[in-house]
Amino acid sequence: MTVQTEPRAENPTRLRRAITGPLLFAFILGDVLGAGIYALMGVLSEDVGGLLWAPLVLALLLAMLTAGSYAELVTKYPRAGGAAVFAERAFRSPLVSFLVGFSMLAAGVTSAAGLAIAFAGDYLSTFIDLPTIPVAIVFLAIVGLLNARGIRESMGANLVMTAIELSGLVIVIVVVAVFVGGGGGDLSRATQVPEGANVALAVLSGAVIAYYSFVGFETSANMIEEVKDPRRTYPRALFGALLTAGVVYVLVGIASAVALPASELQESSGPLLAVVEATGVSVPSWLFSLIALIAVANGALLTMIMVSRLTYGMAEQNLLPSVLGRVLPKRKTPWVAILTTTLVAMGLTLVGDLATLAETVVLLLLVVFLSVNISVLVLRRDKVEHDHFRVWTFVPVLGIASCILLLTQQRPQVWLFGAILLAVGGVLYAVARWTRNRSKTADTKESHEHA
Repeated sequence: MTVQTEPRAENPTRLRRAITGPLLFAFILGDVLGAGIYALMGVLSEDVGGLLWAPLVLALLLAMLTAGSYAELVTKYPRAGGAAVFAERAFRSPLVSFLVGFSMLAAGVTSAAGLAIAFAGDYLSTFIDLPTIPVAIVFLAIVGLLNARGIRESMGANLVMTAIELSGLVIVIVVVAVFVGGGGGDLSRATQVPEGANVALAVLSGAVIAYYSFVGFETSANMIEEVKDPRRTYPRALFGALLTAGVVYVLVGIASAVALPASELQESSGPLLAVVEATGVSVPSWLFSLIALIAVANGALLTMIMVSRLTYGMAEQNLLPSVLGRVLPKRKTPWVAILTTTLVAMGLTLVGDLATLAETVVLLLLVVFLSVNISVLVLRRDKVEHDHFRVWTFVPVLGIASCILLLTQQRPQVWLFGAILLAVGGVLYAVARWTRNRSKTADTKESHEHA
């Protein structure tokens, strides 16, 4: 992989470039780290026993493939809209670009709604019992207001919450390290697999599950118009954040296996809390609940930042109504896009059961990732004047293969729901195009009458 760093003028944008390298790193790390890791070790141990680190390493490598494709395309075409922009350039089809962007948009808004329900339900109920849906709606309103106030304020809040998220995982690693240093634990458990299991298949199966712990980096592509010196900043922040998350996850995996047998990890509803307790250190049960609550809140904030910028970017491409591209004069934030996506997320919380929708999020993201990896290869023929990051050709090829592999693991019901969502997107696109053509016809007719 190479990147040329000769200084060039930044692309003009109506948004404020307020995101520095450290803030972008924190954004990506905060979006990748999530509450899911606090339950992941128990699920993984069912497949690989104590060999928890192996599927995490493989999952990191799979995620890095698609991340490499993102790094090339984002620095080559630094515009809000991300995957939708890449698809439009690669396939020269507004419909394909719309469906890719719509997939990302649907995945993001659905994910935010699910996170809001998780925040108001399972996690908040540890501290106070309140009605889930009203609290979820109020929570999304607060997120929307913070989003509209400004990108720097939003990133500042993310920085604090990401530090808290990371601290919970660091506590696990440090406590177990001290435990092992004092003669506790069993290091050999980190290489044990279930009896009779095929190690390669077990690790692959575990990697499919662990892969989703690295999802989240893709949202940063939609922030690129607000990043300072994006062609140098973006690749460093992207790979740095993924590697940081990967190292932390692997160390947590090793610590979990060393501290507890796989059978006990599988039985625990809070495996990381059980790991800490196994070392003899007394940690309040509410501490990890609080950290998980903050992780969920941070995930919702970052997701809503992404979907509002994606909506803005698609409006700039004329794939969505132009009104969605309106920006606050002083704050330089896309306020109509923020308001619209927040209201849609609030509406989705009324669905209540988002289990199938959550799986559909994964499916839609894999479709987006597949499109991005293909776009890298197609757009190699498209030369641009400015310098940009470039990955080795085998990276997107392997990225395509990894996406296809992961797509084969999805349930038929999820495929059906995803197809329905894309069909809805197709209808919306047809309506938008018909409205736009009708408006052009009316304008042409009016100009002839005045002539």
